[in-house]
Amino acid sequence: MKGADDPRKARLFIAILAPESLLGEAEASLSRTFGPVDLKARPFPFTCTEYYRAEMGSHLFRCFVAAATLVPQGALPEIKHRTIRIERELSIPGERAARRRVNLDPGYLTPAKIVLASTKDYAHRVYLDQGIFGDLHLTYQHGTYQPLPWTYPDYRTEEALAFFMELRRLLMAAEGR
Repeated sequence: MKGADDPRKARLFIAILAPESLLGEAEASLSRTFGPVDLKARPFPFTCTEYYRAEMGSHLFRCFVAAATLVPQGALPEIKHRTIRIERELSIPGERAARRRVNLDPGYLTPAKIVLASTKDYAHRVYLDQGIFGDLHLTYQHGTYQPLPWTYPDYRTEEALAFFMELRRLLMAAEGR
């Protein structure tokens, strides 16, 4: 049995938000950084909010991908910083600042929960390290991942929940459960 200071490793996933034409390039960058993708959700139109429109334009798509390797849960801050660097590499240089074309949100999945990394503090987020907060986003109950009051709408979709259930199945199989 693992002790409290040695939590089980988790499955890394990354939510990609980008114009459809950039999804492949983003996935390739993620594969080079985190290893091969072994699970990918079908991209779907991102219509949940206009928050990203001014920066990234319209007609954005959401896609979830998972790296084949397991990661320590404590690695989430470093992973978030690595995805920020990838976003910068894929940005359009500007006079004052680069314009982001791709948004990458890493998280991890365990059999019990899904935690996202965020640079923004909020009441339901816990500080992890390196300026990164952990956002408990979904919990596993009654045979599926359940949203919480603050769960983003795109994480409540059939596409997202099916992806997370398959990722959980793969994790459980790897652990021999």
